[in-house]
Amino acid sequence: MKLLAIETATESCSAALLDNNEIFSINEVAPRRHNEIILSMCEQVLAQGQTSLSQLDAIAFGRGPGAFTGVRLAASVTQGIALGQDLPVVPVSSLAALAQSAFESVQATQVLSCIDARMQEVYIGQYKFNVHKIMELVGEEKVTPPNMVNEEVNDKCYGVGSGWKTYARVLQETMGKKLSYDEELYPQAEHVAKLANVYFQQDNSVSAVEALPVYLRDNVAKKPKNKMVF
Repeated sequence: MKLLAIETATESCSAALLDNNEIFSINEVAPRRHNEIILSMCEQVLAQGQTSLSQLDAIAFGRGPGAFTGVRLAASVTQGIALGQDLPVVPVSSLAALAQSAFESVQATQVLSCIDARMQEVYIGQYKFNVHKIMELVGEEKVTPPNMVNEEVNDKCYGVGSGWKTYARVLQETMGKKLSYDEELYPQAEHVAKLANVYFQQDNSVSAVEALPVYLRDNVAKKPKNKMVF
């Protein structure tokens, strides 16, 4: 199984190549430069794995939620490669990739992923570790003011993402729990690849034209002055 993955939904831009059990990845926190570097990153990981686009079995991307321009970029680059190579596409939630990073870094088995959505809102989703050794969504992902978060979590739940940097105190007060968290973790392509590998084996892939971004905020395209740009 050879799978290329990209993730550009937040300040961090990354690409990864999964080649069976081996992963080659590159990432950079590069606000406003994702469109300049993502294709080069893809070329670099393919070169590291001595793999050409024609040898790929699928391509995966972080489908959001996240920055409007970043999520749109990931979808468009993915569609271009998938159409050119006639590849199936595996969309992966950026919140799920964030949760997977928490498991990989601290072995957290219950995670509350939270990305700052600006405009006094957060993108949030609760995840738990499942039998396939990946993080699985509990309930639904949503965009909400931080003081309206109503997730039921235990004391061992681990928080990750930029939303914790801005709203940790509000989130803890709202849920009535003092959780450990890491505000510096970002969704990364290597975790998109790991999730996509399982999804692909479960036949959860789509065609290039169906590889669409997920914004959660319905009116994001109507508010260009407030949109997140990385």
